[in-house]
Amino acid sequence: MAIQFDNSILSTILNRGMTDAIAELGGPSACQNLSQQFGSHNYHPLPVLAVRAEGSSVWDASGKEYIDCIGAYSAVSHGHLNPFVVQAVQHQLSKMTLVSRAMDCPELGVFLGALCDYSGLDMACPMNSGAEAVETCIKLARKWGYEVKNVPNNQAEIVVADGNFHGRTTTIVGFSSEASYKNHFGPFTPGFTSVPFGDISRLESAITSSTVAVLMEPIQAEGGVIVPPSGYLQAVRSLCNQHHVLLIWDEIQTGFGRCGQRFAWQWEDAKPDLLAVGKALGGGVYPVSAAIGSAEVLSLFHPGDHGSTFGGNPLACAIAATSIAVMVQENLENRAQKLGSLLMEGFRQINSPLINEVRGKGMLIGLEVEGDGEALTKAFLNQGILTKETRRNTFRFAPPLTSDQATICTVLERVEAALDAVK
Repeated sequence: MAIQFDNSILSTILNRGMTDAIAELGGPSACQNLSQQFGSHNYHPLPVLAVRAEGSSVWDASGKEYIDCIGAYSAVSHGHLNPFVVQAVQHQLSKMTLVSRAMDCPELGVFLGALCDYSGLDMACPMNSGAEAVETCIKLARKWGYEVKNVPNNQAEIVVADGNFHGRTTTIVGFSSEASYKNHFGPFTPGFTSVPFGDISRLESAITSSTVAVLMEPIQAEGGVIVPPSGYLQAVRSLCNQHHVLLIWDEIQTGFGRCGQRFAWQWEDAKPDLLAVGKALGGGVYPVSAAIGSAEVLSLFHPGDHGSTFGGNPLACAIAATSIAVMVQENLENRAQKLGSLLMEGFRQINSPLINEVRGKGMLIGLEVEGDGEALTKAFLNQGILTKETRRNTFRFAPPLTSDQATICTVLERVEAALDAVK
């Protein structure tokens, strides 16, 4: 039955706040019905109505506690409601939140300096979503191709990898190898060639005189936590050097300590020319992304070439700079190495016929299974574990990097119990 939404609810929001408005509408479950009534159905969420979160935990409307192993796809690497990040939000809200890029603000300089220092790259272009960061890298690579490499106009080519996931814009889905991402969204932007991920010879054969960049994830998270063969990342870097081609790593999900290094490319010294980042940069509270890279490439942007009203706003900058400070102070990449090793080895020791393979780096781990994924999802939820199945029958485990050892041990116990329950 349709729920009536009228101006009295808006008045309640203004005068008494969102909590009272939710109660007036009939509680959290009634508001879930509002989502179904008024929202486009472009997501198929788990049957969990989350009402509160803190650290590594999420509570549903009935009060049940779950360990969050989805981690908002690396966006809550700092944990839910990280106190340092929340404090930064509260402080900035009392000063200034948005001026657009029509003028400067001091928070922008602090953020850009912190980001470049953390990444070891020269310059950055702030944006909002991960897809925007990737689109920014694509524009920069093409401009570099025409103005530096002298590729004939409108002939620039970018090589990507099969199984990629870089976002949901029409340009990006156009070079996805997932048919469901592309169906009925064409025509698509030309200029992309896809090769098997991890096959260096196929990559080399795809490079032509018009190739301006190679764009890949160092580990394919959405693709099923696919880790390339040892030496592949460095081989890609060498190949790009050899053919005068830019290397773009998409580390939106793998960056900021998630894989046991600040960035996953650092496992093999495969420094990029451009780097797309996001998710964890927003500290779990705000969308912040950026394209980072060498001055040679980033300096090609001139006023009017690119922009974003919200990209680099004072609130985003304060949050992102604080998020970076937490990453450094708490050495999150080292925590990811230690806790990730514990989680991965624990998964490998589980004696279950349902487990085909355990893959990953740091605290980005894929549990490939066989059998009924829906039944296993339900079993995980029964055990208080939030995880979702992605490609290749793989459940992704990416809990907050601030989790403690006891939490990881609890995850292992509950996962084993869930696997036993669906034998």
